[in-house]
Amino acid sequence: MENRANPLLDKSYSFSLKIVNTCYTLQDNFREFVLSRQLLRSGTAVGALSEEAQQAESKADFIHKLSIANKEAHESHYWLRLIRDCGRFEIEVEDLIINCEELKRLLIAIIKSSKK
Repeated sequence: MENRANPLLDKSYSFSLKIVNTCYTLQDNFREFVLSRQLLRSGTAVGALSEEAQQAESKADFIHKLSIANKEAHESHYWLRLIRDCGRFEIEVEDLIINCEELKRLLIAIIKSSKK
């Protein structure tokens, strides 16, 4: 069986890695644990749910798992904006916000095309 590139899995995994590093920076440099844990949970869930969707038992299950991944991406987007806008942390998250927006658009496109 041929191993094809999967943009969703690649982007969500890359996003998760960046989220992990950002959260540890928040914890180590700023002693921020509440926001970083929230972001760590939602940000890594996007990739985990996308991976899980690849083994879905049905089309409906696939759509459901990606819909949850989309919700987690929206939550991650919220936490990233909050971290950026609260003015308490000298940390650059703009690239992560852009990556998150791309993931949301990709997830929505896959969900819509899967429903057809």
